[in-house]
Amino acid sequence: MARFKPLGKKLRLAAALKSNRNPPIWVLAKTKRRVTRSPARRFWRRQKLKA
Repeated sequence: MARFKPLGKKLRLAAALKSNRNPPIWVLAKTKRRVTRSPARRFWRRQKLKA
């Protein structure tokens, strides 16, 4: 990927990076482990971004 990125693309990539996380540990505790993974999780090899 290019070193120079437009600001809009950089912000979209940063938002995608932040959203690609596990739910917080208190969510697991509150739901008694019924919610174990986030539906927005993304693996970098399987699914490409349209950023």
